[in-house]
Amino acid sequence: MTGKVTDDPIVDDPALGDNPLLLERQVCFALAVANRSVLKIYRRLLEPLGLTHPQYLVMLALWEQSPRAVKDIGQVLQLDSATLSPLLKRLETAGLVVRQRRGDDERNVDIALTEPGRALRRQALDIPPAVVDALGVDLADLEELHSVLTRVNAAAVRADSR
Repeated sequence: MTGKVTDDPIVDDPALGDNPLLLERQVCFALAVANRSVLKIYRRLLEPLGLTHPQYLVMLALWEQSPRAVKDIGQVLQLDSATLSPLLKRLETAGLVVRQRRGDDERNVDIALTEPGRALRRQALDIPPAVVDALGVDLADLEELHSVLTRVNAAAVRADSR
């Protein structure tokens, strides 16, 4: 036995450490692992608030602007209506938001925060610093990561629209 893993000279040659198919080199793998790891932290922190991470994202959008059109929430969160509608329904059932039909066009629905939804924002202010603390990474590193991911997401949207 020669110790070869495959019959591919590119994979088998230790001098060619730039194998493009190494798992550790894959952006998709790094993003998937980071996503699971970070969302696990968010789940733990959001549980006392009674929110899932997707619900938290909806609430963040509404804490920026309320009322807000369902269509606008979907666009800003990049969620389709099949995903967004159940989130909104659960938030409404929890008493955090209300749906309001627009008087000028009954087909358009706005989502508005209730008083408990507005009050929850005060508790949510503790989430970002708790995430930074749990990650144990400098805030500057996280801001740089955010900037890079924002550019990557924009590039992916452009590539998808071709």
